[in-house]
Amino acid sequence: MSVIETIAAWCAAPPATTDTARRLAREAIADTLACLYAGRGDISTLAVSRAFGSQSVDEAPLVTGARQSPSVAALVNGTAAHALDYDDNFKPGMSHASAVIVPALLAIAGRTGASGRALVDAYLVALQAQAFVGSGVAGSHYTAGWHGTSTIGSIGTAAGAAKLLGLDAGGIARALSLGASMASGTKGQFGTPAKPFHAGMAARNAVEAALLAAEGLYGRSDILEGPQGFLEMFGGSDPVGYDRESIACTRDHVIETVGLMPKRHPCCGSTHLVIDMALDLLHEVPLDADAVVSAECHVGIANFRNLPYTKPVNEMEARFSMQYCLALALRRKKLSLSDFTPPSVAALVRDPLLAKISMTHYTPAEERAATQLPHRLRITLDGGHVYEKERFFARGGLADPFSEEDRRTKFLDCVAGLKDAEALYATLEALDELTNMSFLEQLFDNRTTAA
Repeated sequence: MSVIETIAAWCAAPPATTDTARRLAREAIADTLACLYAGRGDISTLAVSRAFGSQSVDEAPLVTGARQSPSVAALVNGTAAHALDYDDNFKPGMSHASAVIVPALLAIAGRTGASGRALVDAYLVALQAQAFVGSGVAGSHYTAGWHGTSTIGSIGTAAGAAKLLGLDAGGIARALSLGASMASGTKGQFGTPAKPFHAGMAARNAVEAALLAAEGLYGRSDILEGPQGFLEMFGGSDPVGYDRESIACTRDHVIETVGLMPKRHPCCGSTHLVIDMALDLLHEVPLDADAVVSAECHVGIANFRNLPYTKPVNEMEARFSMQYCLALALRRKKLSLSDFTPPSVAALVRDPLLAKISMTHYTPAEERAATQLPHRLRITLDGGHVYEKERFFARGGLADPFSEEDRRTKFLDCVAGLKDAEALYATLEALDELTNMSFLEQLFDNRTTAA
């Protein structure tokens, strides 16, 4: 059995899901829909919508208004879901998993007449498939510069889309193989509107791979591990390789064992451990930002490479600037969507605090020798006092989860102005019980927004 056939067999007949796994999936879907709505007016979303959303195809709804083909709906809505970099991270896939999965599944939900329970089932399949695909290349793929959202995301999400279409193991395998041919996207685009487009592209790829697989199109079943396949070409310098037995024997879903990382802050996840450390420190001591002489951040190699903008010139670059994000945390004791607008960036980038923030990273040998390394923050004040912190995990994941109030507050902030937002939040909490996707009309039809 090839790796793809092994993954497909698991996806076609997955182990029974627990109530906890289903709750975590519902929370992830709700969080993604909120981020999608908040990103509907971003320049990346609007550009994609203008380019592809003008044709008249009345099947799947766009967050920018009107309806389109499943491919275009997945493309536009996936771009919107990742536009503000507020959507979740998924370490096993090195991806923004839900920003790809949710738009892809919603794009075909109307075609299949999917219930809420079927949507959750397909979401869990797609997430686990992303973990399986990511397991072979591990961090080496991401460190090499590949954007896992649009590589691993394309492949793994195709399994979930095929599942929602009702395909058997053979059909899911065909979708996975086709998804591998569509995988692309470089991290060199971080800080530009092309990055959120990667999520939309991956969602579209997954939909098209599943639809093509349903019609019998196929590729090699060993395209992940075979010659000139995904592992060989995309694995980076130190890939792990695939363990078919481990994949086949998986019983506990990855959403419960490793989990997702919903975002507390609307910026690149590579900044979050440092931001959380700064906020923890500000909660403990009355630290004056003007008294800071230096703020030294120590992070992983990939995190360092993700944050190239020491003095950002626009809101996209600001989301990928440790200097900007940490200065915000020290100055304002929180980060919000309003901090990543052109006027806000223009004002804060002149703050002398940015020049006092520096960043270093671990060595390759240090990273190879440890399963998990903390990020560290060292702040020196003008009186000579030094504060040091370290964190292994950002706030929001299984190790330090959000409260119900955290989730609700973020959701309502993202959908500010939407009529009956509280009722929509309650509806999404009961997603498993819904017989159809009619709730989408409230979220996607902009005529329902409050004045």
